[in-house]
Parts: sequence; structure tokens; C-alpha cells
Amino acid sequence: MEFQSAQDSFWQENNDHRTVVLKRIAEIKSLLEKWETILSHQNDTESAIELLEVEDDKDLKKEVVDLLSCNDVNIQSLELDRLLGGPQDKNNAILTINSGAGGTESMDWAEMLYRMYKRWAESYKYKVSVLDFQAGDEAGIKSMTMSIEGEYTYGKLKAEVGVHRLVRISPFDSNKRRHTSFASVFVYPDIENDIDIVINESDLRIDTFRASGAGGQHVNTTDSAIRITHNPTGIVVQCQNERSQHKNKAIALKVLKAALFRHEEKRRKADMDEANSQKKDIAWGSQVRSYVMHPYQLVKDHRTNLETSNVNAVMDGDLDGFIKAILSQEISDQTSMNKK
Repeated sequence: MEFQSAQDSFWQENNDHRTVVLKRIAEIKSLLEKWETILSHQNDTESAIELLEVEDDKDLKKEVVDLLSCNDVNIQSLELDRLLGGPQDKNNAILTINSGAGGTESMDWAEMLYRMYKRWAESYKYKVSVLDFQAGDEAGIKSMTMSIEGEYTYGKLKAEVGVHRLVRISPFDSNKRRHTSFASVFVYPDIENDIDIVINESDLRIDTFRASGAGGQHVNTTDSAIRITHNPTGIVVQCQNERSQHKNKAIALKVLKAALFRHEEKRRKADMDEANSQKKDIAWGSQVRSYVMHPYQLVKDHRTNLETSNVNAVMDGDLDGFIKAILSQEISDQTSMNKK
């Protein structure tokens, strides 16, 4: 493929074809680099162990432990990539969080989830861009949409779709009572350059409004924020990240395109499930995970029953265990269905 991309004729091909080939080359190179890193660490570890057999050295022991720990992380990362074989799994992700019923409590919970996903993305050094941010009346956020750019972000984050439940002593309750809050998470693949989604202007209602930044950082003096409603499906997206109305409209249309693709994908899957009489109970609006901070510490995924008592680590973005578990379960379910 690299030989093909080096030919003059390759650059005379249409842009879509060149993009597909170059992305595939980058994917293969990334996979090879990960594997070569694992092999290199393995060789270094074996050499260090051989030296330890001759000389008992504390620094060398620590080096072996560090190498083993590092290689374990690399292997886990490669194993996670192996589970990501869907057609859009390699794409960037667009993630939306909406607070549920419960007023300030749920809005605060929605902001906690925003921080959790941001920390997760930062651990991978992914690029995070806030596309829309609706601050809560007293605290937290009503809703927010962010773009997360990086390798296999959609494939990993698609496991997070659903309702997330929090149980804790409310910091907003003077009587220190326990409260339950809900927030919903939606994740779409960024398919801007992959699939042709036709959007008819006649199907859209476009509204403009005055934007305000996250936490009241700025208030525009013009109606630059854009809200787009797709009438046939009822899907609503908006963007106020840019000061230019034109840029906000372009970003909102990009988010709408991703949402329409996911809507159609969901409809087709529902039709297939109904035809096979194997429709699952888990749907987009279902509760997927509970985070309990009182009277005990527990995070439990209701789809896989995986749980941990280290709530703080999860809220700091340690999500890969949950992501890997649900992806493994989905592959297992698909294998079982194919055997029937």
C-alpha cells in the first residue's frame, strides 16, 4: 500500500480513495508499532531478569517491575483494539451528556460525567473539543456535546451509551440526605468523510440564539449559536462553540450527520432483532451503570455485572475495564447468535 501511495498515479485518484488508503496505512503502522513496543519491552525484561540471576540489585528489580507493568498496559491496550472490529469503531466520537430529572443534583452529576470522560480522553492524549455547553441554573450542566478525536474513540466509547445513575449524600441538601440522580450519555461516530448522508434543507428548522460560554466565560453580543431540528426524526443538535454563526452551523450539521447515521443504524438493528425474535432488553435509554458513593463505595455495570469499589479511580477516567467487558460480551453474544 505504501508503494501504491508513492506512485504519481495515486495522487491523481479522487480524494476519498486516497483518504481511505492513507488511513489504512496509518492503522497498520500503528498496530505494528504497538506490537514492536511490546516485543522490545519483553526483550528488555528478559535481559534484566538474566542480570538479576547474576547480581541482586534493587534498582534492577524496580526496572523489571516497571517493565512488566508497562508491558501489561500495552498488551491490555492491544487486546482492547482487537475487540474493535466494527465498521465505524476506528472513527472519532461525538459524545453528548444530558442531565435527567432531579434539578441541580442531576446537573451536577452530568458535569461529573463530563469530567470523567474528559479525564479518560486525556489519559490517551486524545483531542477534546467542546461543541456545545448548557450550564445549569445553580451548578453543573444541563447538557453538553464534545468531540473526542483519537484512535478508535467511537469503538471504545459506544459502550458508554445509556443512562448513568448516581447515589450519594447530596452536597446541596442541608439535611445531608441521600439522593439518586440520573444522566444520559449518547455517542455517535464522526462519519464526515466515511459515508454520504444526504440532508435535505427542507427537512431542517434552523434557529439562532445568543451563546454563552461554559461557566459564563463569555456572552456573545450577536445570535451566533445555532440549533438545528431535523423534522422527520425529531433529532435536535446545537453548537455555540464558535463566535461565527457560519462555523457553528457547519459543526452542528456535522453532529446532525453523525446522529442521523446512528439513528438509521439503530433502526436497522431493531428491525433485524424483531425479525429474529431476539430483541434485547438493553436499549438506548436503559440504565447501564450505577455509581454508589453512600452508604458504600461501588460502581457496577448492569450489562456485564462487572463492579469495583474504587469509585474515585473510575471518576478520574479509569473506564477501560468496563469498556473491555461490554465489548467482549457483545462479541460473545454475536458468536452465539451466529451459531444458532
